[in-house]
Amino acid sequence: MLFTTRPELTGDFGMVAGTHWLASATGMSVLERGGNAFDAAVAAGFVLQVAEPHLNGPGGEVPILLWSEAEQRVSVVCGQGGAPATATIERYAGLGLDIVPGTGLLAATVPGAFGGWLLMLERWGTWSLADVLAPAIHYAENGVPVLERISATIASVEGLFKEDWPTSAATWLPGGNVPAPRTKLANPVLAATYRRLIAESAASTREGQLAAARKVWYEGFVAEAIAEFSATTAWRDSSGEVHGGLLTGDDLAGWSATVEEPLTYDYHGHTVCKTGPWGQGPVFLQQLALLEGFDLGATDFLGADYVHTVTEAAKLAFADREAWYGDADVPTSDLLSKAYNADRRRLIGTEASQDLRPGAPGGRTPRLPVFPTLASDAPGLSGARAPQGVGEPTVARDGTVRGDTCHIDVVDRFGNMISATPSGGWLQSSPTIPGLGFCLGTRAQMFWLQEGLPASLRPGARPRTTLSPSFALRDGRPWLAFGTPGGDQQDQWSLNFFLALVHGGLNLQEAIDAPMFHTEHFPSSFFPRGSRPGVVHVEDRVDPGVVAELRRRGHEVEAQDPWSLGRLSAVARDGDFLKAAANPRGAQGYAAGR
Repeated sequence: MLFTTRPELTGDFGMVAGTHWLASATGMSVLERGGNAFDAAVAAGFVLQVAEPHLNGPGGEVPILLWSEAEQRVSVVCGQGGAPATATIERYAGLGLDIVPGTGLLAATVPGAFGGWLLMLERWGTWSLADVLAPAIHYAENGVPVLERISATIASVEGLFKEDWPTSAATWLPGGNVPAPRTKLANPVLAATYRRLIAESAASTREGQLAAARKVWYEGFVAEAIAEFSATTAWRDSSGEVHGGLLTGDDLAGWSATVEEPLTYDYHGHTVCKTGPWGQGPVFLQQLALLEGFDLGATDFLGADYVHTVTEAAKLAFADREAWYGDADVPTSDLLSKAYNADRRRLIGTEASQDLRPGAPGGRTPRLPVFPTLASDAPGLSGARAPQGVGEPTVARDGTVRGDTCHIDVVDRFGNMISATPSGGWLQSSPTIPGLGFCLGTRAQMFWLQEGLPASLRPGARPRTTLSPSFALRDGRPWLAFGTPGGDQQDQWSLNFFLALVHGGLNLQEAIDAPMFHTEHFPSSFFPRGSRPGVVHVEDRVDPGVVAELRRRGHEVEAQDPWSLGRLSAVARDGDFLKAAANPRGAQGYAAGR
């Protein structure tokens, strides 16, 4: 047994694991009071918006993978909103932009998190809206403990708030100051929004109340406030210029969350389930398809051959993400076919590749975007002011963690299981809407302002998000729900965790605590869309001999702090037992269960 920072939890009643202890405790309290996994996940999800406002918010989005024991199937809930009806490439080009800004109103899509959570609650849950919102309202009214990272995030945009985003300053700079770590931070305006939402959603049945709440959110006072704020205000964004927004009431009223079939791949007796290619989830499956041709089980776990092979597979899979993924007709069957991956696998040699090499599934010709130059005077990167609050709230180029996303996993005694990755609407992403207490998301920055690409900006289209919850079956039964924050790293860190279970023989906590690595070889999904070919980040707990050998093979290895990469959580069913584990990095993730 490897050293672990905490035990793998084992029980038979219920398990919750996530990126903040308040959410995990909230979810467990719901299970203790008779709620099912869906009730628990929704309550925990709304708490995450309050407890981790620098990582997600009500204006963001959420993809969910779930197993319903009653239906005996895995489903995907898509809580990712689409682009506004007037969001065209020509519209942005007319503003002198060649990439979508990483912050501000121009980067907003329809806020999908609320619709996604409520759709799951209505279809599979048992609790009322008032009950699942009660913990979030409590924390919004009374305050949550300020994590060091919340304080640091607000400090990093203090100047932006004071100079350009006064509504955000009023919300996140109490008394005009950055909230200090270990103090309390409240959001009474958000609490009032939720109380009004409940009051205006009265109905004779639970389902009627939830339907009424969605209507209030997407057609009532919430939608009206969003539309007015977008139409009548303009704010400085990461382009350095001042822009208004494009979202309208019609955009919100015309959108709804959906339930979809997962995309799957069978690997060593496990069926892994992911979202469709409107998210980056299939890249996890493509990596498995490539790695299936290597005997990782016979390779030294976290040795040089192991890290090299996994990294090179990631480079190929993510190159396909750049060429083929989007809210479009994507050739997923060809991308996951044995013949295609046999050909692609031959590209993995003994030396590190420095090229971005998408494939030609089904004989189709790949087309990559024209990646923008990062010069300060490039189109769309105005030098009028150094950008603040840049789009990607994740691992910085020097390895520093500024924050990112959230994750929550739940399994209950009835057999239901959930993996959800809420994100967007970060406090630093867009100005706070003063009457609502939250800001809009910025997921539109993942569109390309170039015609003819699967991820090109189109009205109503979903951006090719990085949010990527994971689910796995074993022998046709639900086994594992897992995920992590981390932007482009999500389907690298999650894959490392999964491989550690399947090939490394580790338990959940051992696999989470094991040293992590990832590559930045491919373009970032976030403004300003840069890449670092050949770069591999490794926690410096990796054997120095392994690092030396990777460098000899041509990898540009950058060692990071020993506990800095990955923020995974997971729950599992293992025979008669339920299990859970959570990440110690950042000192906030926790699992709870019995």
